[in-house]
Amino acid sequence: MKFLAVDTSGKQLNTAVFDGARERVFRRGDCAMQHSVLLMDEIDGALRAARLAPSDCDFFACVAGPGSFTGIRIGIATVKGLCLALGKPALALTSFDCLAYADKSGKKLCLVDAGHGNFYACGYADTEVVLPAAFISRAQADALIAEGYAPVAAAPLFEGVRTADIGAGLSAAALAKAGEARGAHALEALYLRRSSAEEKL
Repeated sequence: MKFLAVDTSGKQLNTAVFDGARERVFRRGDCAMQHSVLLMDEIDGALRAARLAPSDCDFFACVAGPGSFTGIRIGIATVKGLCLALGKPALALTSFDCLAYADKSGKKLCLVDAGHGNFYACGYADTEVVLPAAFISRAQADALIAEGYAPVAAAPLFEGVRTADIGAGLSAAALAKAGEARGAHALEALYLRRSSAEEKL
């Protein structure tokens, strides 16, 4: 099994490639608003490092949300294009999956910053979802933490939050969920609330 996975849902651009024997993860720091410019070069570099042609991949994966509305669309459009051009299946991962697979603890609350003191959240027991994804307030997050969920995020959102290497989680999640890859037509964004532009209408 060989694959390429990308995460454009946050400020960091993550690319992972697996050549059938070895995982390679590539991370670019704070490059928000530049994903559309950088992504294809990152993909090309990752495939070259693994000595793979795009056609060698059995599937392509991307993070379908939640996170940056624009970033999510960039990742999905790119992966859909690769899949349709090469006749390969697509695997949709979530930002939560990447956090859950990067963090080795048991009961955890995976968090993504949603702005204005709110969060996108999903509860896991190891890597199994036990609380469905939702848009929650800080008070709701604190209540879940009080119930024993350890807060995990890609950045220190508030005191007590453990940070996880979302790039490593991207690779691990794609490897674990490879059997869930489907036709590119089924690849859709995971939006837990309306975009800022829609909310201002």
